[in-house]
Amino acid sequence: MPFPFPSRRALLLAAALLSACGAAGSPAPARTSTQAAALAEPGGVFGAYLAGRFALSETDTRAAADRLLDALRRDPDQPELIQRAFVASVLDGRADALRLARRLPDNQAAALLLIGSEAQAGRWDRAEQRIRGLPRQGPGAILSPLLLAWTLQGKGQTDQALATLRPLAESGRLRGIHALHLALIADLAGRNREAERYARMALAETPDMSLRLLQLAGGILARNGREAEATRLFEELGRGLGDFSLAAVTEPGRRALLAGRGVTSPVEGMAEAKLALGAALRGQASESGLILARLSLRLRPNFSPVLLLLAEHYAEERHPEAAFALLETVPAGDPLARVAALRRATLLDRMDRAADAERALRAVAAEVPEAPQPWARLGDIQRQRSRFPEAATSYDAAIERVAAPRADAWPLFYARGIANERAGRWARAEADFQRALELSPEQPYVLNYLAYTWVEMGKNLPEARRMLERAVELRPNDGNIVDSLGWALFKLGDMAGAIRWLERAVELEPRNSVINDHLGDAYWAVGRQNEARFQWQRALRLDPEPPEVPKIEAKLRSGLQAPNASTAQRSD
Repeated sequence: MPFPFPSRRALLLAAALLSACGAAGSPAPARTSTQAAALAEPGGVFGAYLAGRFALSETDTRAAADRLLDALRRDPDQPELIQRAFVASVLDGRADALRLARRLPDNQAAALLLIGSEAQAGRWDRAEQRIRGLPRQGPGAILSPLLLAWTLQGKGQTDQALATLRPLAESGRLRGIHALHLALIADLAGRNREAERYARMALAETPDMSLRLLQLAGGILARNGREAEATRLFEELGRGLGDFSLAAVTEPGRRALLAGRGVTSPVEGMAEAKLALGAALRGQASESGLILARLSLRLRPNFSPVLLLLAEHYAEERHPEAAFALLETVPAGDPLARVAALRRATLLDRMDRAADAERALRAVAAEVPEAPQPWARLGDIQRQRSRFPEAATSYDAAIERVAAPRADAWPLFYARGIANERAGRWARAEADFQRALELSPEQPYVLNYLAYTWVEMGKNLPEARRMLERAVELRPNDGNIVDSLGWALFKLGDMAGAIRWLERAVELEPRNSVINDHLGDAYWAVGRQNEARFQWQRALRLDPEPPEVPKIEAKLRSGLQAPNASTAQRSD
């Protein structure tokens, strides 16, 4: 999920340090023989600890918290258990986290939790004292000026709050995020001109636009009489936001995003800062990003951007039920409610509830008839289930809702092309692939699919070879695309080139039945019959598609009688 924050390269050190302080433990104290025996019991502390660690590695936060808190009850003074139980409690949203944080004076994540607790209670002086005690490295270095500014605003010291961030917005590496928080503080204090100036600065200094930035900065512009300009921002930039553009595709949706203040208190400002850093860290330091997202949610319950971020993580970690449960807590009237509904439908499909997913997508499509996303997602579900004519019809509906396709619309035409080709409608499929390349000429998967099919059909061979060579240049480590080039060269009679590329493809994808089968064919064609049979036998052991099994078995019995026209490796 995109959020306005600096490049992730600037946060590598922060990620490493936060991960370390969130999970690392101190050396265990010496134990008596009786204590050691208790630890070794199958149902004892050590068993619960290991089960909790494993559950945490699998992102099963509920089981992790249950097991680690149970282990801590059995051995309440073990520093390692305190650390691990704290992390699991934070990640699962448990109240125990606050109690455990007080026992971890050197843990940055615990310090951030305690700062938030002081702020929620209105103890701003104590919050400020804790902030000033944060280390000037890692996440403390990034978050402390933002948290300090919001703490000063909580004390009613707007001038000091703005002065804390102004130098960082004017010359620091993280100008965009500091300018955004300057705008939010000024807006909350009723300093409209300053708020507008800093909102414009945040928009100008943030290269990767996000719906949240558009909502926060656009809302400030709208409240300062610039509603038309704010609306134009959504129209110009909103289409490139993926699922999130669903929230801004209609005029009522844009009005809902711009209505009211995105941040209504200093505590919510702190939540915003933790969310931004959590989102930036999630891809490279998963646990650290999740900890910060959970700390943000403690400050602002039912905060939909955080709920969507957490759900996205659980979905990626193969916990669709947990992701679905989080998305169900997004309030019905929230501007992101339809985005959550779209993602719930996708999760229903992953939970093998395809019929429920289709109904949910059609419901979203009925609520937002202008939006292409529900129809595109429905097409994906149908295509993955080999319902290709239905998928093509759904993609038709999605494309009809894109008034003037731009470069970012190429996946729709590519997906429809695949559906049409698999439905036996090659003329339509070819036109879709060509349209996708018109919109975005350097898409390796489109180049691969179209060029390989041309080779199989014996048409446009020089152009097809050039396109496959370019696709390999763009994705040199994609075994499927490398296989397509090798197989095309085989069909074109360039056996030396075919073997070179097919051997490379097998190196990249050694457990792919089709690629091993292709290499066997190439070996046979140049008289390397023993090697060919070895590759075919290997292909049989790698779960080939059922229609391919008798073809491979026939080659093992009688050799390759004629060039094989088996299916290329095409990315669906």
